[in-house]
Amino acid sequence: MTDAATLSRRIAQGRGDEPADLVIRGARLFDLVTGALVETDIALCGGTIVGTYGRYEGIESFDARGLIAVPGFIDTHLHVESSLVTPFEFERCVLPHGVTTAICDPHEIANVLGVEGISYFLRCAEAMRMDLRVQLSSCVPATHLETAGARLEAGDLTPLMDHPKVIGLAEFMNFPGVLHRDPGCLAKLEAFSHRHIDGHAPLVRGMDLNGYLSAGIRTDHETTTAEEAREKLAKGMAILIREGSVSKDLHALIPLITRDASPFLAFCTDDRNPLDIAEEGHLDHMIRTAIAAGADVLATYRVATLSAARNFGLFDRGFIGPGKRADIVLVDDLATCQVKSVFAGGRLVEGALFADRKPIPPVGLGSVRCRRLEPGDFKVAARSGDTPVIGVVPGRIITERLAMSLPARDGEALPDLTQDAVKVTVIERHGKTNGIATGFVHGFGMKHGAIASSVGHDSHNLCVVGVDEASMAAAANRLIEIGGGFAVADGGVVKAELALPVAGLMSDQPFEVVRHGLEGLRTEARALGVVLAEPFLQVAFLTLPVIPHLKITDKGLVDVDRFDFV
Repeated sequence: MTDAATLSRRIAQGRGDEPADLVIRGARLFDLVTGALVETDIALCGGTIVGTYGRYEGIESFDARGLIAVPGFIDTHLHVESSLVTPFEFERCVLPHGVTTAICDPHEIANVLGVEGISYFLRCAEAMRMDLRVQLSSCVPATHLETAGARLEAGDLTPLMDHPKVIGLAEFMNFPGVLHRDPGCLAKLEAFSHRHIDGHAPLVRGMDLNGYLSAGIRTDHETTTAEEAREKLAKGMAILIREGSVSKDLHALIPLITRDASPFLAFCTDDRNPLDIAEEGHLDHMIRTAIAAGADVLATYRVATLSAARNFGLFDRGFIGPGKRADIVLVDDLATCQVKSVFAGGRLVEGALFADRKPIPPVGLGSVRCRRLEPGDFKVAARSGDTPVIGVVPGRIITERLAMSLPARDGEALPDLTQDAVKVTVIERHGKTNGIATGFVHGFGMKHGAIASSVGHDSHNLCVVGVDEASMAAAANRLIEIGGGFAVADGGVVKAELALPVAGLMSDQPFEVVRHGLEGLRTEARALGVVLAEPFLQVAFLTLPVIPHLKITDKGLVDVDRFDFV
């Protein structure tokens, strides 16, 4: 609610009856209606824009001559946990790239800690300088095939729905549950029927798509082809074009970015780590990449701002105009989108902006609860005939179901480097079952050693990929010792590591430290022969229950097409 005194000040400053709190002078404003560039002052009263297309006096001023003013960018779907840093460090990392609003699903920490994890995110959001909005996680656990750390039913989520930072229900990954009218799914959909509901519908088409949308689901970020996107758009679904660290769909969907279609599109990153943000950028990277590939400039900026806001009911932002939230990005050129300065809620983004944030204690410390592992724990019994093998597809989280004839010795199936088939093991880490299962994976290019991760979508058990059992045990045991993270081992010795003690998902260190740690991990992984650009996130997605394909879980190897253990 805005009080009468504040409204009076806004009106007076907007009319020029009294000086504005801050005037951004001389910028060329990018008109998202016509595409025109018009030089104007931009007057701010606190965190609200009160004047454009005029000249203003201000108590303070900011010289923006030579720069172009565009609205703050809006990331419409992401998991902060995948940035590997806490929400406070996430905003410090992405705000300089112009991301002033982020809509997150704390799905990862919720699958480890349940309501405690979501509540942690809400507390952080209240103290942050960017506007972090939270969707309540709909799929905890994400699958019955694996052991998660928590379970959330509709009754656990509804007490949180009226929090001012909550928009609605997060991505409904369990689309088979929706289509088959699972009672638990229906209870959540019914409880949030008056709120925004995000979708997650990879390859869902035809009559199944009709049924899925009939549940009141509005968006999808899992669309990977223009053909699939056009069907979803034709049926009224908003498409969130994704470009993350693993899932890279932007180039396939750039043909959609037109002025006609732009109201029904938005950008998102889903999962993006600090190393990629440092090397490429965030939504600014998506904007310049799309424009360089031929996307219409006006349409691209609409998708990143105004359309994103309207698709999520955030009508107070996404446009530089009186009465809108003062989220403003200053760039030197629309095509290259090099961000020079950012205002978030009317405040200039600089180091001092973060100095007075109320500290929020981390949660989930000590959440990796596994027994110490021995090399013998990673052995696999030989099969008669071909062995099922998970096939990694670079740049996608969907995997292939392969079958290979693997060598064996003394009844044990062995890796085959000539076929690029190495071991993959999932270890239950929530202290519930002590489950462990090992299979084989193709596509890493690994020649020796092992890599391990406590980030394992979506139940976040330990996942280890390796050639020899001693290195697999060394990498896994190190993660148990440090409370989760990533590790590389070779010859049974740990070569590099990154601790992620906050729920086994996030570092408690600055994002610069995490970025440096990722650089060392990447170097050591390449020394093992790994060819994937993002091997640790690819490991994390090996256990994701995406239909159709083969997955390794803490209960065993699963043919997800039929939900049969093999």
